[in-house]
Amino acid sequence: MLDSQLLRNSIEQVSTALSKRDMKLDVDVIQKLEEKRKTFQIKTEELQALRNSKSRMIGQLMSKGEDAQTIIDEVAKIKISLDEIVVELNMVQSNLNDVYFSIPNIPHESVSRGKTEEDNEEVKTWSTPKSYDFQPKDHVDLGEALGLIDFETATKITGTRFVVMHKGIAKLHRAIIQFMLDTHIDEHGYDEINVPYLVNAESCIGTGQLPKFEEDLFQIKEHSLYLIPTAEVPVTNIARDEIINSDELPKKFVCHSPCFRSEAGSYGRDTRGMIRQHQFEKVEMVQLVKPETSYNVLEELVGHAENILQKLELPYRVVSLCGGELGFSAAKTYDIEVWLPSQKRYREISSCSNFEAFQARRMKARWRNPETNKPELLHTLNGSGLAVGRTLIAIMENYQNKDGSISIPTILRPYMGDSSVISI
Repeated sequence: MLDSQLLRNSIEQVSTALSKRDMKLDVDVIQKLEEKRKTFQIKTEELQALRNSKSRMIGQLMSKGEDAQTIIDEVAKIKISLDEIVVELNMVQSNLNDVYFSIPNIPHESVSRGKTEEDNEEVKTWSTPKSYDFQPKDHVDLGEALGLIDFETATKITGTRFVVMHKGIAKLHRAIIQFMLDTHIDEHGYDEINVPYLVNAESCIGTGQLPKFEEDLFQIKEHSLYLIPTAEVPVTNIARDEIINSDELPKKFVCHSPCFRSEAGSYGRDTRGMIRQHQFEKVEMVQLVKPETSYNVLEELVGHAENILQKLELPYRVVSLCGGELGFSAAKTYDIEVWLPSQKRYREISSCSNFEAFQARRMKARWRNPETNKPELLHTLNGSGLAVGRTLIAIMENYQNKDGSISIPTILRPYMGDSSVISI
């Protein structure tokens, strides 16, 4: 969340900054709630001071052996009034918290204005999409013709937007994960971590999924737990309520996990194939850093995701998201989009974001500044390194052959028993 002092003292500036997101902040409602909060806060402090003063008088009178009953009765009445005011104060503060927790992060100054993905700014492209002497198929037709991708059985087992993979495709999916982990650990310096796939509400609040996006989560209601939408949630929450020493930063984690999303806001979008599923897998990079380094780290994070695609020799582009496309908690995001021949367009395969102190403030995730010896908020960042299912799709489509077989990228062949092709 944003700094409450910033919201109290500079709400108009916050509103102007958030207009980059194509949103209008209801300043009037916030100001009225703040006025109420301030009024009740002042009254609370006045009654507390009066109660304390009267209580001291009682002690003084009783020490002299004098009758203090009148003042005791006054203190009792003050307590009743104080209790009533505190109830009002807590109610207003709760309403304010609800409003504050619903306000997204302020976009970084470099983020452009815009409403949709059409307004995103292309930063770079890498490699040229391949030309084919045949009509390229999509991953669904390729996988089903090989008998290695089965949506019908997945629908029977669970429902729509799930998939069963067999043999070579299942092995390729596993190989992609192992390759990504090895690269991020051995070349990029991340520490591998394995985390729970179920998290509590506090963890979802900490990274910004709750309370605003509860409909996007799968909930285990009887246990008050949520299936993770991404490993970002449990990994970032490692720092919740912690103070990390300066010499331990940056903390760099890489984690492979399944991800579960209800896709509540995507009705009718990408219903064919594996592009948008309720269950998929990702290799996630998370960094916890000192604030002054976070934007350099964001560029580094993007480079780590790009390196995976370059090793796989998959054409891609990098775009900087406009304000209207930013995620709720992000101050700046780069999307990496891979080329899909069947769609003749680039599709998102990774998002790399700097959240600045937005998540850290919710989580009370801090580091100790050695210059002041005081705790300060961390900056948190994460990025997909990469989305495994979409990487699989990109390989299938970009490496397809005229006979329907799929060549295996050179970098993955050691993970595939040195096989060079997947065929019937």
